[in-house]
Amino acid sequence: MSNQSETKKGITTREEDYSKWYLDVVEAADLAENSSVRGCMVIKPYGYALWENIQKILDAKFKETDVVNAYFPIFIPKSFFEREAEHVEHFAKECAVVTHHRLELDPATGKLNPAGPLEEPLIVRPTSETIIYDTYSRWVQSYRDLPLLINQWVNIVRWEMRTRVFLRTMEFLWQEGHTAHASRQEAEDRAKQMVLVYKDFLENYLAMPVLAGRKTEAEKFAGADYTLCVEAMMQDGKALQAGTSHMLGQNFAKSFNVSFLDEKGERQFVWQTSWGVSTRMIGGLIMTHGDDKGMIMPPKIAPLQAVLVTIFASEEEKKLTVEAAKELAEKLKAAGVIAKVDDRDERPGVKYFEWEKKGVPLRLEVGPKDVAKKQVIAVRRDNGEKAVIGVDEIVKQVKKLLESIQKNLFDRALKNQLANTKEIDDYSKFKKQLEENDVFISSHWCGSAQCEAQIKEETKATIRCIPFNNKAEKGKCLVCGQESKERVIFAKAY
Repeated sequence: MSNQSETKKGITTREEDYSKWYLDVVEAADLAENSSVRGCMVIKPYGYALWENIQKILDAKFKETDVVNAYFPIFIPKSFFEREAEHVEHFAKECAVVTHHRLELDPATGKLNPAGPLEEPLIVRPTSETIIYDTYSRWVQSYRDLPLLINQWVNIVRWEMRTRVFLRTMEFLWQEGHTAHASRQEAEDRAKQMVLVYKDFLENYLAMPVLAGRKTEAEKFAGADYTLCVEAMMQDGKALQAGTSHMLGQNFAKSFNVSFLDEKGERQFVWQTSWGVSTRMIGGLIMTHGDDKGMIMPPKIAPLQAVLVTIFASEEEKKLTVEAAKELAEKLKAAGVIAKVDDRDERPGVKYFEWEKKGVPLRLEVGPKDVAKKQVIAVRRDNGEKAVIGVDEIVKQVKKLLESIQKNLFDRALKNQLANTKEIDDYSKFKKQLEENDVFISSHWCGSAQCEAQIKEETKATIRCIPFNNKAEKGKCLVCGQESKERVIFAKAY
């Protein structure tokens, strides 16, 4: 990398190379790194602490809706996949398959070779509908067993050819909820409820504004009746599918005989949903809020909300500032603020730089003069603004600043989304726009899979969602000119 292609702090600028910038930020913020296993990542402690916060908050939200956690096997018999034709067709190319159960040493070559072939190959979990619904067929017997509302936090394996840390890796972490209901309406209500749980979490914790809506038939989950989603805009104008909720209907129930006796004593198939988000959220967080200095963490999700950086030039000053900083940190922790003292024997600039890259929302500088004046200097990560805070007001003022940072990050991301969402009804202008720069485009579409496929082939843009809040509006399809009743959102996506 040449000096010209770097900022002075070693991170490629977004304007110069957005893809390289993203990878630089992941490295600089110490979130993750590529594994020795091709296409897999090592999530480092700071990145995993972020995932733990996501997990903790979402898990509590799920439980508020009566969902409970369980765990199902990572290995799925191949025959299970073959029971739902659309499902197996979609996932076949991404499956990792276990065919043998041990290795044997060849004395002649000194190499280990597969031995003990399995009677039936096992798929390493790319998603768990099939193994879970086989289990549900034994758990559900009566209407009294419903609804069944279960989630699991697990790892997933999909044999991706082109990978990028957090956004698309061969193994990643996620949660997947699977519910079974006595009626179609209950299942539909649950599918929408969960996508709105995701919307609330993304907007109020990750400060990521999203569009919630329905996928087209071509973009839905394989085996579902329909798919609901939340779509976020990244700073480069591309979309990120941040979460999905699938109304599965009775497709899997019929394949796996998940049925029950209703109140009349008649046997019925259950109605099912599945829904999930993954560590891809962390990639979205970076691309929504990061800048050319590194990561920016929204305070509500940050592993560390405030860092107290001590400034000293002698052992005497070090003792003075560290004692003061630790006292302030304890006050903040007691008030629920996640705080840490950085008392390392490093120049202040080195310490500032590290926490800046990691995106810690608030830096509190504690030097000898500050101790004497009973104050700290507060520096916001989102906009660099500085403020002097008296130590007697530190809890109140820090909380106020964290709230302000959280709001500013959301407002800034929403402003970007609105500024880069265009209404275009002419196909030549549509194509020209996407050639020049990526945006969300609101356009009319007739509902034809043929027109949808043509747009995707010619522009690489797909219909990201049909928004819930769509107004009825007569228009003409972007491609064929046939009548359209509403607009949909097109974009290129990660």
